[in-house]
Amino acid sequence: MSEENKSNYVILTDEEGNEKEFEHIDTLEDNGTVYMAFIPAELNLEEEAEVVILKIVDEDGEELLASVDDEEESLRLYNLFMSRLEALYDAPEDDEE
Repeated sequence: MSEENKSNYVILTDEEGNEKEFEHIDTLEDNGTVYMAFIPAELNLEEEAEVVILKIVDEDGEELLASVDDEEESLRLYNLFMSRLEALYDAPEDDEE
């Protein structure tokens, strides 16, 4: 894998201290907060992909990724990200004829 592509990957640690590699797929700003969407780096094609949405928070002058704890906010953001991704992949291709 090239270094250029590798920059889209991060290691995230869950509440139990387990580390897992994720790929960053999109970033959006909503109501003044920046959110980032990630999917597991290793996907099993037979399972539905897990989407992790984190927000950027400022803690003592340092930007950190934090979970979105509100279920309603999380669902709203998930729908925003999915709409953006669907629009990206459903965009008409420039056909050369």
